[in-house]
Amino acid sequence: MGLLSKKDAALIKDPLFDNNPITVQVLGICSALAITAKLEAAIVMAISVLFVLSLGNVIISLMRNIIPSKIRIIVQLVVAAALVIVVDLVLKAYAYNLSKTLSVFVGLIITNCIIMGRFEAFALANSPWKSFLDGIGNSLGYGVILIIVAFFRELLGTGALMGHQILGDPVKKTGLYALGYENNGFMLLAPMALIVLGIVIWVQRSKNPKLIEENK
Repeated sequence: MGLLSKKDAALIKDPLFDNNPITVQVLGICSALAITAKLEAAIVMAISVLFVLSLGNVIISLMRNIIPSKIRIIVQLVVAAALVIVVDLVLKAYAYNLSKTLSVFVGLIITNCIIMGRFEAFALANSPWKSFLDGIGNSLGYGVILIIVAFFRELLGTGALMGHQILGDPVKKTGLYALGYENNGFMLLAPMALIVLGIVIWVQRSKNPKLIEENK
């Protein structure tokens, strides 16, 4: 962060910790619950949101003085939709099987509360550079939570991560399986995503005095 001022660095650091869009602002919860059964899907979604939000913030900031207030939401949706189309086409070209899994959820990036919220609350009132940093920070904060939740769900649910056996071979009974460990299939069900996310929120808030004081 040496190249950035304290205020600019805060635009990236705050969404990662004190003002995380999922655990603090409680935005983007739907995708956090829906696509975190597999780590690979969570990583791709995080990268997709990083692209859409950071670039979208810059575009909205550049246009902020010429967008009529009455149609600003429509303009924001058009910008988000155009960027999401780019993401969808890239996925279909280079990761077709994954694109089929994420097709619905990639499309829903257009109306993701985090995307529209940052367009409306930040990009419309700040310079392109600050808007870019804000987009990077909030998308990283979003992506980190997705990856953490997906990591534990896939690991405990299948014993593997991205196709690689981590806990041992369940068929040959090696590793933890030799000690009697069994995969917890419940981790792959939607309700467990909510429980894991709740644990993440609890850990973050218990470790952060600022968040504890704000809730009092």
